[in-house]
Amino acid sequence: MKTVQISLNSIDKVKSFVNDITKFDYDFDLVSGRYVIDAKSIMGIFSLDLSKPIELNIHAEDDIETVLTALKPYIIS
Repeated sequence: MKTVQISLNSIDKVKSFVNDITKFDYDFDLVSGRYVIDAKSIMGIFSLDLSKPIELNIHAEDDIETVLTALKPYIIS
C-alpha cells in the first residue's frame, strides 16, 4: 500500500480524479479525519471536507508508478 496527500478543491478536479482512478482495478481509499471512503465514489468524495488535503491510500503492490503518474495532477508534494 502507498499513501499520498492529494488536493481535490474543485468540482471539475473531483470528476476528473474519479475518471482517472476508475481506469485501475486496484482499491483506493480516501481518509479525512476519522472518515474513510471509497475513492471511486463521487458521492463519497463530496461528503468530505475538500478544503483541506486528503490522504489517498493506494492498494496496489505492482505497477504503483503507473498509478502515481496518472494521479500526478492531484498529488501534493
